[in-house]
Amino acid sequence: MSARALALAAVAIASCAAACNSPPSTTRVAATPNDTQAVMARSGDPRSADPTAATPTPTTLPPGGVAVGGAPPPKPSAATDPLEKPKAKGPPPARIGARHVLVQWMGSERAGSGVLRSREQARAIAEEVLKKAKGGADLGRLAVEYSDEPNAGPRGGSLGRFGKGQMVPAFEEAAFKLEVGEVSDIIETPFGFHVIQRTE
Repeated sequence: MSARALALAAVAIASCAAACNSPPSTTRVAATPNDTQAVMARSGDPRSADPTAATPTPTTLPPGGVAVGGAPPPKPSAATDPLEKPKAKGPPPARIGARHVLVQWMGSERAGSGVLRSREQARAIAEEVLKKAKGGADLGRLAVEYSDEPNAGPRGGSLGRFGKGQMVPAFEEAAFKLEVGEVSDIIETPFGFHVIQRTE
């Protein structure tokens, strides 16, 4: 490789390092400042007119951060700072909104005459629903496809708003523990297996 090619490579590496705001890679080509200025002068680089032009120096990055425009790294927020104490929650709501998918088995309370599956088969279907819901599938669409509750499909499994004492205890306890948008694990009641999502 010729001396000129080496000098051009050195300029390219230095320019890239300056543009990326990071030190050059471990592959280095030795070039003196005079060599670099000579190459820039021959290449018609406007910086060559300034005899005091310095070559770019790498920026030192802060620990765990990336310097962008010389700005300091962002301070940890409450959501990302593990030492931040969680904010105190207000009193539990008197009423919440929820939707669910109900998977029944033959013999569960109010099971329709078309429900002929065993409890184990119903559990397997509920696990499939849960996996899809936790994977990001819309619970309303899952209710259309899987729910055994009468008219659940057109409502997207919505139960509307309800207060304490309006649902069976296991269902109510699980629903009131959820955050808005959160999906429960599988909840068993006398009616079957439920996968619940709090909506408000």
